[in-house]
Amino acid sequence: MPNHKRFALGSTLGVMVLGLAIGSCSAESPLGSAEDRKALVDYLIGKTMEREAFSPIKNKRLDLDVEAAMRACEDEVVGAETEQEMFYALAKLSNARRDRHLSVWGIEGGLEEPEFYPGDDVVPPTVAIRAEIDYSDADSLTLFVMDMATNKEFVVGVRLGDKIVAVNGVDTTTRFELSRSYFRYSTELGYRKKFAQAFSSRTGILPPEFYSDTLNLTLERDGGETIEVSLPYVDPESLEWASDLVDEYPGFELVADRGAFDLYLSTEDKPVIVIDWHRFNEFLVGDIDWLTEYAAENNLLDHDIIWDGTKSGGGSLGAYAIQRLSPKPFKTTFGNMRISDVIPAFIAGKVEAYEERQILDSGVPETMDDGTWLIEWLTDDVQKAYDAGQEYTNNVPFKLAHAPKHSDGILQPAEVHFRGNMVCLFGPDGGSHLDQFSTIVIDNDLCHAIGMQTGGYSNTWEWSEDVTYPGNGRPVIGFMWNIGHTIGPRGQIVEGNPAEIDENIPLSRRNFSNYTEILLARALEHLARQ
Repeated sequence: MPNHKRFALGSTLGVMVLGLAIGSCSAESPLGSAEDRKALVDYLIGKTMEREAFSPIKNKRLDLDVEAAMRACEDEVVGAETEQEMFYALAKLSNARRDRHLSVWGIEGGLEEPEFYPGDDVVPPTVAIRAEIDYSDADSLTLFVMDMATNKEFVVGVRLGDKIVAVNGVDTTTRFELSRSYFRYSTELGYRKKFAQAFSSRTGILPPEFYSDTLNLTLERDGGETIEVSLPYVDPESLEWASDLVDEYPGFELVADRGAFDLYLSTEDKPVIVIDWHRFNEFLVGDIDWLTEYAAENNLLDHDIIWDGTKSGGGSLGAYAIQRLSPKPFKTTFGNMRISDVIPAFIAGKVEAYEERQILDSGVPETMDDGTWLIEWLTDDVQKAYDAGQEYTNNVPFKLAHAPKHSDGILQPAEVHFRGNMVCLFGPDGGSHLDQFSTIVIDNDLCHAIGMQTGGYSNTWEWSEDVTYPGNGRPVIGFMWNIGHTIGPRGQIVEGNPAEIDENIPLSRRNFSNYTEILLARALEHLARQ
């Protein structure tokens, strides 16, 4: 089961505030009756409209009416005949909100997750190719073979760059659209990336009927010739990939492999370093401190930086890194919270975590102080907003991570920092805190951005709940709500609205083999002009 944050409510009153009935765990099937399922749909839609921090700009771009989109899933939920059908129907109902962060999961006594569902510790079987989408054409879908295992026996007949025009007898565009409602995404670009990444695996994201014993593909070559291949699903640990043999940063050599990033230095004495960023994780603070110390000792602080976030994930504390990577002051992101019935329990949970010194987000510290800034805001401003029946709280520096609530959000460079120019490489592989990092460095003109937009799914907090059937209290499923906005330095909601890129260079079927090298060359050309 995925590791979702939950908060103990501590009293029957707290449970009643959330509108959940207390009932004994029955041995009855979590499938329930049609009436149970109808009441459940009404509850989930009602709470979504009450709790969700909607992004108007995202909904406009996706032509999305959230309530109508969720209601369109009602018949499938109510008509489910098996527990697996019920799980996937509820996943579709959740995904109708088009929010990459929001998932469903199995709970004790309720529905079980399908095998290989995201969050499962077991890695699904895969075929020996990796697919990608040609992002140079947003109006049509071209899926192609981007990578192959060096295990030749598993890829007979396949060539790099082959178009994938049909999958298990269904044309690829149709499969793309049939798969859409099972994926979590906040931008169309983000969906394309996630669809391609999941394509090769027999993942539980899609119901079993999407798969055959082998992955049967119709491939098209440049001359129009088509061939049929059947690829076996194998243990991914048995595969070695051709892409691992490619030098992504020619002219640079790896000098440090850290938890948050890899560091490359020029082999040609260029005053440039490359930082291949992994994630804004628990290693960030220590690794960035190491980097500045290393740079000071080796006369690198005046070097320019090429920061590669095309393979990065999310996390926390990106502003801490920016204070050491850039010589300029900058405005950080802000955030707020949607006021709803969950606020008292949310505050209580954070206070309890603070008292136990566990102010963490997925293992990453949320605040650079001891959490006092956050708790003071929650117990004062947020509580008053709840008491007054406001729709949203005030906007404050994001999660009060780097500054207190009264701050203007302007952060100064650290005492020891890089003094050169910076180019950042971005793409849709990641989002969340990566979205925040990108909007900070782009909106504040701290860098020249090259590549593609990030995934566009940053928010402040989510609320997770083990949902029971209204009226009888039988457990059903874990469900989440997005309860706050991320506000970029220019004052715009970030979810579904990632920062614009200075030089948009889409990954395509024509440039995939040396895409990172192309971005690197563009970055070096830009820095040479500065």
